[in-house]
Amino acid sequence: MIEIQNLTRRYGDLVAVNDVTVSVAGGEIVGLLGHNGAGKTTVMKILTGFLEPTSGTVRVGGVDVVADRRGVQRQIGYLPESAPLYPEMTVQDYLLMMADLRGVPADRQEAAVVTAARDTGLIERLTQRIGTLSKGYRQRVGIAQAILHSPDVLVLDEPTNGLDPLQIHAIRELVKRLGQKTTIVLSTHILQEIEAVCERVLVMIDGHLAADAPLHKLLASNRLIVSVAAGTSGVEAALQALPGVTGVRALGPDAAHPGFERFAVEHGGDPQPGPAVARVVHERGWAVAAIAPESRTLESVFEELQEQHIARHRKEASA
Repeated sequence: MIEIQNLTRRYGDLVAVNDVTVSVAGGEIVGLLGHNGAGKTTVMKILTGFLEPTSGTVRVGGVDVVADRRGVQRQIGYLPESAPLYPEMTVQDYLLMMADLRGVPADRQEAAVVTAARDTGLIERLTQRIGTLSKGYRQRVGIAQAILHSPDVLVLDEPTNGLDPLQIHAIRELVKRLGQKTTIVLSTHILQEIEAVCERVLVMIDGHLAADAPLHKLLASNRLIVSVAAGTSGVEAALQALPGVTGVRALGPDAAHPGFERFAVEHGGDPQPGPAVARVVHERGWAVAAIAPESRTLESVFEELQEQHIARHRKEASA
């Protein structure tokens, strides 16, 4: 559905997006994650035809965004970070206007508005002025205008920014429902947003694509954490000798179990080292507080990717 090849965008000497290549299949909900300034919004503006790439290609449904911008925009619904709403208009009048601008035939505009309002929970707000709505409902109006023409792709830029917890939950549930029939690209710097909504994650750091993986694979770990009584001798050597173990690293004191130290046992996954670790513990009589697979969070993965990015660029700069 979306094909991005070697995409680069420069603003003078600033490289906002650096040689990004991504392919998104139909029906995916993809999270575009990164700090402010990472290049997320630039990618989305190029994808939706608001900016041209400096180099590289972007296609939506096989249509090139530079060669046929309108053809791409007909396939896309777009909610920018600040939705272009008119507070003096009623929700119904605004959506009818947007249906007309989206090219929805006149005899189908009312039905399109009703469908979009029903999908976004706005049926009871159609006659209300937009300026009197809560921010959460204004976001719903923004999403409604993006889906009026039944797009194949929905692009959402920070859809829950500035909302309260109840509004955030409502918008996330709405996005998941819409994702049942539409390809969605959702940009955010909020880690919980990705975990709550997305199946796949693209991580942007300083304009580079630092990671592209299904969420469950990104959070998967090849490390077993073993917490052994402090001062136990020969731990690293004994664990390193086990079948399938590729490395052992001391992590320091175990905050959850005072008097114990943590070791990370890295492995290739086959064979799993857990049974062998338990056997060594038993044979050597070690006092152990815990043996468990490493629990990774998106926050820890993001920090790890950030550290790798910084280290890589320091190495390149010193070369």
